[in-house]
Amino acid sequence: MPEYLAPGVYIEEISTGPRPIEGVGTSTAGFVGETERGPLPPNLITSWLAFQRWYGTFIPDRSYLPYAIKGFFDNGGKRCFVSRVVGDNAIIASAAFGALTISANGHGTWGNNIVIRVENGSQAVDANGEFRMVILYFREGVPNPFVDPTDPAEFSNPDRREPDALEEYDSLTHVEGRSNNVVTVVNAASKLIKCYWTDPTAPTARPGNTAGDFLPLAGGADGDPTTVNNFQGDLDPIVPLDDEPLGRGRGLTALAEVDPIAILLVPDEVRGRFLGGDGVSVLTRRVVQQCERLKDRFAVVSTLQSQSDVSNLRPPLDTLYGGVYYPWIKVFDAVNNREVLVPPSGHVAGIYARTDIERGVHKAPANAVVRGALDLEFPVPKGNQDILNPRGVNCLRDFRKDGRGLRVWGARTMSSDPEWKYVNVRRLFIFVEESVEEATQWVVFEPNHEPTWAKVTRSIVNFLIRIWRNGALQGVTQEEAFFVKCDRTTMTQDDIDNGRLICLVGLAPVKPAEFVIFRFSQKTIEAQN
Repeated sequence: MPEYLAPGVYIEEISTGPRPIEGVGTSTAGFVGETERGPLPPNLITSWLAFQRWYGTFIPDRSYLPYAIKGFFDNGGKRCFVSRVVGDNAIIASAAFGALTISANGHGTWGNNIVIRVENGSQAVDANGEFRMVILYFREGVPNPFVDPTDPAEFSNPDRREPDALEEYDSLTHVEGRSNNVVTVVNAASKLIKCYWTDPTAPTARPGNTAGDFLPLAGGADGDPTTVNNFQGDLDPIVPLDDEPLGRGRGLTALAEVDPIAILLVPDEVRGRFLGGDGVSVLTRRVVQQCERLKDRFAVVSTLQSQSDVSNLRPPLDTLYGGVYYPWIKVFDAVNNREVLVPPSGHVAGIYARTDIERGVHKAPANAVVRGALDLEFPVPKGNQDILNPRGVNCLRDFRKDGRGLRVWGARTMSSDPEWKYVNVRRLFIFVEESVEEATQWVVFEPNHEPTWAKVTRSIVNFLIRIWRNGALQGVTQEEAFFVKCDRTTMTQDDIDNGRLICLVGLAPVKPAEFVIFRFSQKTIEAQN
């Protein structure tokens, strides 16, 4: 109760309505894999162009991740988190510029392909004033002989090569506390480097002036080939040369801490070195295990390559938190000017996101064109899908002869439980459960009695009415679509005495029209008098 100790007028605000429940996002994906370059902590990416700025482009025969990312955005994806993977003993390239040490913003030999020049800034009045930093990155290695690609006098030089990435920062200063301090500006904006003072306990000084010369970073190493443990990752702080933690962790373990993720995949799960003795990818198991443990995300996995014989093709695992797709697809790699066969998981994840955005999570992510796919690894005739669909293997089919392109033609989970047969049903429940969980945190430690139960019930009912009206639940009436009970019929006195508030919620989800049947018969016209 509020205290009223002195005479006077007291104004108070009270809440009278039910607490609203806002639906969580369902279209954000999480990707784990190797990239050309970039940082290791999970990073939010909102377009293919943004991915290229941070992580580079395709790396054929080494990683399917860039192809999956492009497929995700081509097919309607809007947001994803990328967790880069490197092998053990990988090293970050670096170089000293006087009192300032500059390093690549991620491990690997790619950092050795960065060259940097520090020179007087455009507004500098003397050598100790503000300065400019120019950063160039060459994917194929620093040219030798090196020709300054930023010098207009060299534009016609046949040895001149355009950098694959260029960054320039002007009006920088070494003075601590200023908004244009080099460490503050560069570390906040650069997609290529990080910088720090070599001795943070000593007074800082302007970086060494190498005006006219580009100095390369050196010492970067890719380390050992990546393993399952690298993809799994950990939450240990990532420590660069200055012993300052850069992020939350790496690999799948780091993505487990990213709450917005609703779709999870590791495109390289299908590589032979990750297969266990039973022929199932260990990475596939790790992805599915995370989805089952967190219960707030859904796994998209692919079958292995070259599965032309479908007689024994089955889902790799029995789980209601994942869907498997067959066959692989052929896409065009514009950077290397060739066609490449890739697993379909990234493109399918984009279709999940597109369907969620355009129709809602209750709509089955199927009968949708696979954008960016040139062809399928194997044609899937109806007879083959007659075998695969009941097993829970979702097929990509070729309907180009009918003018309908290449389409996802299945929407089943990998579960043997018929109650959770459909992808959209499982993902709808994930959406509702996660939304209710996040929006009812206010209930914890509230008095466990009838007024609280009524508030909880009203909040959930209002949320489910909106879901039902959006077409996600069956039923002509609200009572047919769902029910919410939170009273003495859902909990005993022992539950109440032990601090348990139990609310029972039932939903009638819509199921996809998987088999559309039209029955025709002849109609005779009887003779009329």
